[in-house]
Amino acid sequence: MRILVVEDARSLAEVVAEGLRDQGMAVDLAHDGLEAAAKLDVNAYEVVVLDRDLPGIHGDVLCQMITGRDDRPMVLMLTAAGAPGDRVSGLTLGADDYLAKPFHFPELVLRVRGLARRRPSARARTLRAAGLELDPVRRTALRDGRPLALSVKEFAVLEALLRASPGFLSAEELLEQVWDENADPFTNTVTVTIGRLRRKLGGPPVITTTPGVGYRIADAPDG
Repeated sequence: MRILVVEDARSLAEVVAEGLRDQGMAVDLAHDGLEAAAKLDVNAYEVVVLDRDLPGIHGDVLCQMITGRDDRPMVLMLTAAGAPGDRVSGLTLGADDYLAKPFHFPELVLRVRGLARRRPSARARTLRAAGLELDPVRRTALRDGRPLALSVKEFAVLEALLRASPGFLSAEELLEQVWDENADPFTNTVTVTIGRLRRKLGGPPVITTTPGVGYRIADAPDG
């Protein structure tokens, strides 16, 4: 799940971003509306956590720009203005949810995950393929009924592969979906993480690699 956090208070933005990353999300940051608009033109996000009072392009204007897009991300408006009238006006602008500052971080996480599930293109909550079963909300993963102890990145890679199944994801696509804009495309991060994940999944192997194409979940061969 890739998230864009748009917040001009840099210390708060870093705290929110790191907290969401600890939950296995890929998070990009923008500190003003112009920077956010540029990133929205380049990257596909599932949820935008949007501060309302932004320099450059005001959060209200940016929210309207987002809601006019095809296959748009969901918008969680995050603001210090928490009166009922402010919430109503924020939702009228097209925001999908509204959270007033100060907030409890666990509530923010729940709302972000809830918005991702509500997104029109979102799939079923429980992902299943090749004997694997993954629940992104409960953070559980099973193979043939056996619980898997996965790291945050391993879980996120498996989730991305299951969402794409039976299709392929290239290393570049995995970097984009699971890491963030700061990931070095020339590192072997994806290869190393896939290797650890394969070991934890055990045999027979269900993650296949096609050179020049990418990775996918495939049914284990018989016998």
